[in-house]
Amino acid sequence: MNGLTSAQVAVAKRNDVPRRSSRSFSAIIRANVFTFFNLVIGVLWVLILVFGDWRDSMFGLVIVANSAIGIVQEWRAKRTLDQLAVVNEAPVRVRRDGVEREIEPRRLVQGDLVLLGPGDRLLVDGEVVASEGLEIDESLLTGESDPVHKKPGDEVLSGSFVVAGSGAFVATRVGTDAYAVRLAEEASRFHLAHSDLRDGVARFIKYITWIVVPLGALLTWSQLRNDTDFATAVTGAVAGIVTMIPEGLVLMTSIAFAVGVVRLGRRRCLVQELPAIEGLARVSVLCVDKTGTLTQGGMDLDEVIPLREDRPVREALAALANVDPHPNPTAQAIRERYPGMPDGWRARHTVPFSSARKWSGADFDGHGSWLLGAPDVLLDPDAPGYARAQAMAATGARVLALCRAEGLEDGPREAVALVTLKQRLRPDAHETMEYFARQGVSVKVISGDNPEAVSAIATKVGIPGGEKAVDARTLPDDPDKLAEVLEDYTVFGRVTPQQKRAFVGALQARGHTVAMTGDGVNDVLALKDADLGIAMGAGSPATKAVAQVVLLDNAFSTLPHVVAEGRRVLANIERVANLFLTKTFYAMVMSLLVGVIGLAFPFAPRHSTLVNALVIGIPAFFLALAPTFERSRPGFVPRVLRFAVPAGVITGVAVMATFMLAQSGSTLRQSQTAAVITLFLATWWVLVLIARPLTWWRTGLVAAMAALFGLSLSISFVREFFALEPGDLGNDLIAIGVAAGAAVILTVAVQLVGRLRP
Repeated sequence: MNGLTSAQVAVAKRNDVPRRSSRSFSAIIRANVFTFFNLVIGVLWVLILVFGDWRDSMFGLVIVANSAIGIVQEWRAKRTLDQLAVVNEAPVRVRRDGVEREIEPRRLVQGDLVLLGPGDRLLVDGEVVASEGLEIDESLLTGESDPVHKKPGDEVLSGSFVVAGSGAFVATRVGTDAYAVRLAEEASRFHLAHSDLRDGVARFIKYITWIVVPLGALLTWSQLRNDTDFATAVTGAVAGIVTMIPEGLVLMTSIAFAVGVVRLGRRRCLVQELPAIEGLARVSVLCVDKTGTLTQGGMDLDEVIPLREDRPVREALAALANVDPHPNPTAQAIRERYPGMPDGWRARHTVPFSSARKWSGADFDGHGSWLLGAPDVLLDPDAPGYARAQAMAATGARVLALCRAEGLEDGPREAVALVTLKQRLRPDAHETMEYFARQGVSVKVISGDNPEAVSAIATKVGIPGGEKAVDARTLPDDPDKLAEVLEDYTVFGRVTPQQKRAFVGALQARGHTVAMTGDGVNDVLALKDADLGIAMGAGSPATKAVAQVVLLDNAFSTLPHVVAEGRRVLANIERVANLFLTKTFYAMVMSLLVGVIGLAFPFAPRHSTLVNALVIGIPAFFLALAPTFERSRPGFVPRVLRFAVPAGVITGVAVMATFMLAQSGSTLRQSQTAAVITLFLATWWVLVLIARPLTWWRTGLVAAMAALFGLSLSISFVREFFALEPGDLGNDLIAIGVAAGAAVILTVAVQLVGRLRP
């Protein structure tokens, strides 16, 4: 029981486990450089350099820009995650050279004697060598929610956690040999943004790839067949294919996720799984635990009200509070008033506190059995002190009953005293609840405490419906009936850990996206099943291990920023997707018309580079990172398609109409210039529609893009560089007139699409 010596530690196998946020720098480079789009654009870039004008090859710079920006943003996100992950790591208590000490998880070695207390997470496998009422929850590994009593000689597995009691075990398998590490090796690898949103973008890419291949072949064949100038044919084909590729969409999605991680990291909010960024935006119901969430950690002993004058109340309280070497907050508050074990009180048997029992107890040699816990669990409704306990709980106080019992598990119980503890409300709880009410997020308070006490706290922080509380012991087991009660009520007391899990499942079955906050071991199962688990930094290691988001500063007021960040990411990615896919669809329409009619492509690659930069590339960066408070809705893919397809078709037809009308008596460059003017004006109007509501900065953004295009037409060397030749009044009027008509049709189409929203 003295543990390893320093010499043994030096040669033992260490607990080296890669963090899930630790994708290597070389892997980041590979993921951002060796992409399908970079390959396609690279091939087209080479073709232009070989057969065309070097100025038409500027689109190739998008490979450098996309790769560099993606690498930098992901590296920033990785650094933030790694730094916060170190802060979030709970130290492990071990005994070495006979001395108890706390070490970092990575310094744990095979053979270490690991000490356990309530809430501790097991990071390695081992064999129990000491147990004092030790109960281990292995539900995260086996799915069985009942705690398992462990005695010396029993095996314990990493990934489980202590729910009650204390003990020690010797580490037998560490690092990648540990059970949970082997089980989760694939799942815990770093993923940049694997989510429904990313899946939607991937679906776009898949469909577009299948369409680009035949359209690109048709366009190439058409250009080679109709143009005597081979270089012009290649240039036209490349211009069409490049425009069809939404090369910046994946980049913008990745950037938005990565920047979200960094922004939340600055608020000391650790996003352990990047898909959580998306979950933040979809939250419709927030389930909060009272203790540690609405109230601050720790409590103060308020009153001890004796019900029997002939019983040793003070000594019994002191003994119960000091018998456990790892006191919970309740025992800690009593210890501060009654420090030290009273003389003559020696515990023969103990029952540690657990959320399922809602009481703890001990059998003291010569003094009998004593219990401390919830009055409505330990006492009958007609027992002395029961009514008084209920009345005090209704004021928001935490009330416990001290009982003398015939035995720890069975036998008559006599109420000896009532103990009240003062809970500290979080000063930011009221403001935070007001935010969620404004945002349309329903809040459900689910707690193991007395329903009246929970209701009083909920009312104080301004939760709508907080005045009505439900005792969870009266709730039905049927999921449908349970869901009906959850829809009608807000506050629930005496909720068991299994019921918290059932609450989450019932709400999800009703179509809600559920976020769950908590800090205690009793919250672990619900946190794991919720769409978004949010743990407090001061919470137990087990809760922080299963949660996707950890509030390292325990600041409840960070939650509005967490939700707002998720909404910003998803709403802005939808805007950006509308822009990029509008470009893809108008390029497809033009390529199809050119291939069928047999015309030259209406613009060169450099024209596409100019227009795309002004109406898509530059605005997309600002729009992807802009603040927004829209709650995300399901149906991302169909909603984007309903906008992008008609917008792309209208724009493509308008550009082709201008090009064909301008060809009469004009050179190819003049006709292309007219087509470029129509293309810019039509897509600029698409940008205006997407950027709504037009706040001051968005108005400035779209105005600046229009001004830059005007300068491009006005400055001679810019005109020459981009092969623009304006000045033909007839062509210019045609271009502006067709674009104006397209803008009107686009506006009507968008209005119609808006009415079709789910």
